[in-house]
Amino acid sequence: METFAIYHDLTINAAVDRVFDAIAQPEHLVNWWPLKCSGEPKLGATYNFNFTDAYDWYGEVSSVALNEHLHIKMTQSDANWNDTSFGFDLAPHNTTVKLKFWHKGWPACNDEYRQSSFCWAILLQGLKNYVEKGAIVPFEERE
Repeated sequence: METFAIYHDLTINAAVDRVFDAIAQPEHLVNWWPLKCSGEPKLGATYNFNFTDAYDWYGEVSSVALNEHLHIKMTQSDANWNDTSFGFDLAPHNTTVKLKFWHKGWPACNDEYRQSSFCWAILLQGLKNYVEKGAIVPFEERE
């Protein structure tokens, strides 16, 4: 069965440990992605990504290496997101980090897939602005 994937690359002007913390630590994730979050960057650990009571999702850490990457396999979400995995791969270079984001395993190139691709682009821009400038977009204004 064919599946679909989302890919986005960006450069963040910050030290790799700051970028890793922003993608892996719940107290930073809530500043650019979910409303509430819990979890830890340890193999097999569960993250809770809470967007609203109706969108209270879970994923399991499938691979992690400090300051190198974090990969999550969705375990409880909606029908389109279940069975997908997303990841952040970090490549530091001097004072910048190339972040290679991917979200694989989409069952169809449907409206939710297309909307999620757009939303990830906006959210990753928010991540960049959060790490570089300390800018926090209020949750209600995130895509």
